[in-house]
Amino acid sequence: MNLQNYLQHLLEQRQQDNLYRTRLTHENTHTPMLTIAGKTYLNFCSNDYLGLANHPRLVDSLQQNVNKYGVGSGASHLVTGHSDIHHEAEQILAEFVGRERALLFSTGYMANLGIVSALLKRKDIIFSDKLNHASLIDAATLSPAQIQRYRHNELEHLQHLLAKSSAPHKLIMTDGVFSMDGDLASLPELVKLAKMHDAWIMVDDAHGLGVLGKNGRGMLEHYQLSQDDVPILMGTLGKALGVFGAFVAGSELLIDALIQFARTYIYTTALPPAIAGAVITSVDIVQKESWRREKLQESIHYFRHIAQQRDIPLMDSFTPIQPIMLGTADKAMQASQQLKEKGIIVTAIRPPTVPQNTARLRITLSASHEKSHIDKLLDSLANIW
Repeated sequence: MNLQNYLQHLLEQRQQDNLYRTRLTHENTHTPMLTIAGKTYLNFCSNDYLGLANHPRLVDSLQQNVNKYGVGSGASHLVTGHSDIHHEAEQILAEFVGRERALLFSTGYMANLGIVSALLKRKDIIFSDKLNHASLIDAATLSPAQIQRYRHNELEHLQHLLAKSSAPHKLIMTDGVFSMDGDLASLPELVKLAKMHDAWIMVDDAHGLGVLGKNGRGMLEHYQLSQDDVPILMGTLGKALGVFGAFVAGSELLIDALIQFARTYIYTTALPPAIAGAVITSVDIVQKESWRREKLQESIHYFRHIAQQRDIPLMDSFTPIQPIMLGTADKAMQASQQLKEKGIIVTAIRPPTVPQNTARLRITLSASHEKSHIDKLLDSLANIW
């Protein structure tokens, strides 16, 4: 079979399975309202949890730093791409999450791949939660280490696997907030297991940073865990912080090792300096404008309370991620289309992003949503159900 015929077969099969994906092209800034093909929709599937993506201070910071540094960084960090503003952003991020040092990466995906490939060898082992994000799964799969997946948040299963392992280095790898279910990793219990079995813990806090904790410092602040408890922390900058990129934070030795051995850091062009400048501004906003987190939590509580009154079946999540399980891909697609017809965008999440027969609507709330927006969503959901 030639390449074109093979690709045609793959795409036709995906369409038959109701798993074919299309892109929505919007025409305006990223706010709760999106203009698509000239029509305005309410957006309930954004990761802009604090509503910062179009914040005037971020826009101003980006413009000023583009004027100063230009657009591109010009090289990788280890050649001539590392500017003073990159360095300042790393220092600000480390201080924000209470770590000795931080290291900027171009994306969270690259950060996760870089961490695992840099730290683990062939005889080492990774223990990965079965519902971890694709970037963690791929990081484990592409590493030379062995992999064992434990049932989602089932600590007895993980303890059994840890007890059987004689690997020289053991890494427990988990999302902080699970991106498709919205629930939290049982981090305090994971820390106890790690110490009991001489294992390391790595947390991907993509969906917790900026949202959880009194000061928005994420999962580790929420659970009051230290750098010694969780030595490897990854955070993304394109979700609650409203910018782009990612970082890894930990000890001086961890960051120095990643600079030396993380291929996805060494062999790629550095983030544009203006982005690093916007990150500095964003961290300042996150700390000063605590009302955004408070409003977001109020919206989550309100949404769940009214949904329960109207018998809308939610999953057990108290984060901005509020999934509604539908089972089959065609049911999820149908519900998503019905909402779109009512002027609301909620993406249908289907396999392979989630396991078979767990297709869902994945509603995400933002501090930029008003009560009237949430009421419209609830009314539309109630009509569908």
